[in-house]
Formats: sequence, structure tokens, C-alpha cells
Amino acid sequence: MQYFDKALYWLSSGLLIPVIVAVMFFLIRALFLTGSMYSLYVNRLRFNRKIAISIRDIRIGSLNDMAGFAASEKTSPLAGVILDLYRQERSAVHREKIIADFELTCEKDLDKSRTLSKMGPILGLMGTLIPMGPALAGLAAGDIATMSQQMQIAFNTTVMGLLIGSIGFLSLQFKQRWYTEDLNKLEFINDLISEKCAGEEVL
Repeated sequence: MQYFDKALYWLSSGLLIPVIVAVMFFLIRALFLTGSMYSLYVNRLRFNRKIAISIRDIRIGSLNDMAGFAASEKTSPLAGVILDLYRQERSAVHREKIIADFELTCEKDLDKSRTLSKMGPILGLMGTLIPMGPALAGLAAGDIATMSQQMQIAFNTTVMGLLIGSIGFLSLQFKQRWYTEDLNKLEFINDLISEKCAGEEVL
């Protein structure tokens, strides 16, 4: 049993450096995600201001205007999808595939935020518990300096882990709402295209 305990101790202690490296890696990813979120928010704000009235007042006969507006927008992914829908107006199957592909792209982007929201607290907890063993050993041996150093590592990794998780969670909430709005717009435009095609077939 003693050898088993020592083996677990050495294994857990050996994980400290990989955990710290992982915390730094995910912290950098979280900072990049924050920057991309700001860029996405600015683009959405500008694009939604232009498209809000068009979406509200769009009619079957004004789909050409919507397509022209989408073609003029180069920075918005949603504009590109709207244009693709219009290009495939004669094929309902292709339009459904375009919307499904966009939804899959959204899910892949959301996975980045989900990963941060889960891995941050996990790594923070590991970074807290691993140094506690050496800290308690230092306390028992009267080595206050070692205990203080290990406790500092534990607290720092906890804070960074919670910060990573918070960024991931908040970005996930915002992106889920944004992508739901985008999918709702695409479904609405797709239904209008279907009505237009059905009306032309009747005529």
C-alpha cells in the first residue's frame, strides 16, 4: 500500500507542469476568443442595422433586392449564406443543405467556447489539488517557504482556470443567441424562396 501511495504521489506531482502549460494554452485561446467575439459583435451590429428593415419588410417580389444586398456584403458569413440560398432557389434540397452546413459551422464554433467553459474549471481544480500534497508535506516538515510557494501555485491556477471557464461560458451564451437568430432569418428567407418558386410553377 505504501508503494502504491508513493506511485500515485509521483504521478500526480508529475502532472503539475503539464497542467500549468495547459492553463496557459487555454488562457491564450480564451484571449483570442475574446478578440474574435468583439470582431464578430461589431460585424453583426453593422450588418443587422442594414438588414433588419429588409428582413422585416421583405416580400416574395423583393427577394432580388435581398440577394443584391447580400452580394454587397463581404465580411458577414450570414450574407454569404443568404446569397447561396438565392443562387440555389430552384433546388429545395440544395437550400436545406446550405442551411444544414451553416448550422454545422455554428456548432463547430460553439465547441470552442464549450471546451473553454469545461476545461478551465477542470484544469483549475487540478492545479489546486496537485500542489496541496507538497504544501502539506512542507507544513508537516516546518518548511513554510515550500508551503507558501505551492499554495501560491494552487491559488493562481484556480483563478486562471475560473477566468478561462467564465470567458468560455459567456461567449457560449452570446454565440448561441446570435446563431439562433441567424438560423431563424435563414429559415424565413428559405421559406420565401420556396413560396416564390411555387408561385412561378403555378403561373
